[in-house]
Amino acid sequence: MIRHKSLAAGGWQKLSLAEQLGNIGSEIGRAKRWQEKDQKLFHEAVDRSLELFDLTLEDPRWKGRRREIEIAREVFCEIIFGENKYHSSLPDLLRYFDQFAYAARLRV
Repeated sequence: MIRHKSLAAGGWQKLSLAEQLGNIGSEIGRAKRWQEKDQKLFHEAVDRSLELFDLTLEDPRWKGRRREIEIAREVFCEIIFGENKYHSSLPDLLRYFDQFAYAARLRV
């Protein structure tokens, strides 16, 4: 199920890499917020995060940055679904993505 219809229809490719990654961070923040409070909202935020990761990976402009994005997605999945082999947490990942949100705001 596509949750971000307008973004999947091409709107996502109009955003800079910093904007895309900042938006992924926003969804991860929502997942963190709901993780201990409401499992339905938590899983919806996880699904939206994964969809945005996938849209970013499909963006041909980031061919040279795909590995970095793939690793961030893998760390996220390990935190949520896996054994957390990276010993990371959602707050750790948010600190990474927050830097992109700040960079995107500076460019506006």
